[in-house]
Amino acid sequence: MGATLVRRLVDSGHSVRVFDNYSTGDPGQLAGVDAELVEGDIRDVAALDAALTGIQGVVHLAAAGSVVMSVEDPVPNFDVNVVGTFRVLDAARRAGVERIVQASTGGALIGNAAPPVSESSLPRPISPYGASKLAGEGYACAFAHAYGLSTVALRFANVYGPWSARKRGAMTMFFRAIHAGEPIVIYGDGAASRDYTHVDDISSALQLGLTSDVPGGTVLHIASGVETTVRCLADLCRVAAGKPDHPVEYRPKRPGEVERNFASYELAQKVLGYAPSISREAGIPKTWRWFQDSVFRP
Repeated sequence: MGATLVRRLVDSGHSVRVFDNYSTGDPGQLAGVDAELVEGDIRDVAALDAALTGIQGVVHLAAAGSVVMSVEDPVPNFDVNVVGTFRVLDAARRAGVERIVQASTGGALIGNAAPPVSESSLPRPISPYGASKLAGEGYACAFAHAYGLSTVALRFANVYGPWSARKRGAMTMFFRAIHAGEPIVIYGDGAASRDYTHVDDISSALQLGLTSDVPGGTVLHIASGVETTVRCLADLCRVAAGKPDHPVEYRPKRPGEVERNFASYELAQKVLGYAPSISREAGIPKTWRWFQDSVFRP
């Protein structure tokens, strides 16, 4: 996501400084892009203070993003997502940053609720990851009211697209399985659903969040509004790869994962002018081609 966003911002004329510890990122993804790269960790106060010197706006994307790993060991998830987010907000306050847009989540934060979920849905997270994102939103709202920091939290749907080879999401795992000639693994019966939104649309929303005049403490869902079951996603991936009969293996459901989820983006459309532009039928084949060209090539 960051690699796509940085390109978008640079192409729009912004000066961009990237702050990353490269635990999941790769500086090579920004080769040839006119952006300043600074290596550091969001939990390092001194490094954050130095990185935010002279910065007007911050997009906070750093996170421990796996629901499954947060259930297996909640401590690192809390450390990165709660402590780290607090330190980003506090450093932004000290630096006099004008706007901070932070990545939140929809399904994991809301928990099991009748979809489509929206900003009015009552958050009841069922995983430490969802709870950590809810805590981050709470601190963003508090900093907006206590210190006048202009914060916007965007609750992303499941993001897919180029530069996602290191993600642990379903689509990446499905494509890797197809390429390796191994069965696609689905946890549960395949009826669980998600909202899959292309990274170009997510990046558009992030840029709108940086530049739009919205009150501090704003929370918005950024989604496609389309429900896709895991079984359907596997079919779309198999068709995109030209292997519609590739084998699928079903395993027991994992704890902490939401059953059904897709979101309404109506408020984001009203407040930001956001609307998704890439359908799953167009975006998934494009993503497969990117994996072939950039990840699976000999």
